Amino acid sequence: MKTALVVSAAAVAVVTVAAVFGTRGPGNAAEARGAEAPWTFAASMSQRRSYIAAAELDGRIYAAGGMVGETGRFLSVFQRFDPDANDWVTLRPLPDATRAAAGAALDGEIYVFGGQTAGGVTERVLAYDVDKGEWEDRAPLPRPLFNEAAVATGGKIYVLGGFSGGTELRSVYVYDPAADSWSESTPMPSPNHTFGAVAFQGGIWTFGGRLGERPLRAVWIFDPATEKWRPGPTMPKPMELNGTAVSGSEGSAGCHGSAGSSSMRTYSGTGSGAGAGGRSTFSLGISGLGAAE
Repeated sequence: MKTALVVSAAAVAVVTVAAVFGTRGPGNAAEARGAEAPWTFAASMSQRRSYIAAAELDGRIYAAGGMVGETGRFLSVFQRFDPDANDWVTLRPLPDATRAAAGAALDGEIYVFGGQTAGGVTERVLAYDVDKGEWEDRAPLPRPLFNEAAVATGGKIYVLGGFSGGTELRSVYVYDPAADSWSESTPMPSPNHTFGAVAFQGGIWTFGGRLGERPLRAVWIFDPATEKWRPGPTMPKPMELNGTAVSGSEGSAGCHGSAGSSSMRTYSGTGSGAGAGGRSTFSLGISGLGAAE
């Protein structure tokens, strides 16, 4: 079965709909030329919002917090999208309205890490038990963070980069749910925030982001087994505030963007590592950010 990695990017704005991109085979000539592939609209979210913390669990997408348009008002709303039913269900809200947090899912729980609240940037970690329908506090982050990324793989959750105390970070914090404790791993090659990240082919892949005033196009791959980083295939254009997803036949992504139009490009290569499944296709959504290439 083909494995596809989908990256969708856009600048700061609102999320009102979910979209599903149907991937094609890696040998498709139209994709090789960067042609547009079909998107279809899914059910709209109940509220316009951006800077959400999102995660996928058991085929459903969970979206926590965020902010309202350009007002910057923080939100506590927490919802679940079921692609089969094509509808959103409102769940127990976050204890505190939060934006720019990172989300991840592991072992039946949805995690929300850090973010910005009315009280400032927080190190708080929340876990939502899907069966109980309740939020619980977990061991806090080693430092307050926002605009970071979180990826679950190998029974642990990796929280990468972000912004704290006016500084862009390259830190990699590792959360062990079994021990409810944190450790540190090899830092990212350079400071980064507002980037996409996903577990893919046995590694953690990061896409684009921002350093200072410059959107990035670099892709880096972290191996949790060796705790080493290596460069990945450079993206065609700089991207920030992007979302990523992996799927066997389809990729889904929510765009929070207001600036510029979007196009689709693909990168095909031979897969390797755990779960590679042979040849893989990388689909990249590039937004018109106006950045120099």
